[in-house]
Amino acid sequence: MKAIIFDFDGTLANTLPVCDYAFQSVFQEFDNKVLTSGEIRAMFGPSEVGIIKENLLHENKEQAIELYYEKYLEKHNELVAANQEIQDLLTELKKRGIKLGIVTGKAKRSLEISMQALRMNDFFDVIITGDDVVQPKPHPEGLLKALSQLDVKNDEAIFVGDSDADIQAGIGADVFTVGVQWLPDIQTLEFSVAPHVLYKEVREFMHSLPADMKQPLVK
Repeated sequence: MKAIIFDFDGTLANTLPVCDYAFQSVFQEFDNKVLTSGEIRAMFGPSEVGIIKENLLHENKEQAIELYYEKYLEKHNELVAANQEIQDLLTELKKRGIKLGIVTGKAKRSLEISMQALRMNDFFDVIITGDDVVQPKPHPEGLLKALSQLDVKNDEAIFVGDSDADIQAGIGADVFTVGVQWLPDIQTLEFSVAPHVLYKEVREFMHSLPADMKQPLVK
């Protein structure tokens, strides 16, 4: 096993509350519409830019997109706490020589805000954002791109995510797929497609990994 690829929102960082806040601000300001967290997350799949362009009724979509990023940055430090267990996990995996990647529906701009704030910039060998794909998750395009750029085969990698779309993408890419529910805010409570394994604690996932990271994964 050579690589572990992660989703971001709800998997590596508890960013869903700040996503909710930014989208709620945009739809309230431009469409005078009050959206619940559930209504916002039902739009997930495309990047923030795609979500706004596809769902906002107001014609000034570019200004709305700028407001999204403004609000995302404004409340990030207040709504997104650093998670030491996640930091320790990434640090340990790097020490073991594992290639690390991110495949996220987030746009590059918001991901950079979060990674800078959470000091995650130095961990990852490949990052595929919603800006880098034609077909977002649950399509496996982003994951297949990450595997190609990491130069690893699908049976040499793990994909870790918290949403139904993550699990479908991992299974679709024929990658060992781990469902996680280890952060306070997650996208999916019950998966429509079962992951190969589910973990609710970061330490459970860490303890499950082979010590030498060279053992084959059994699906």
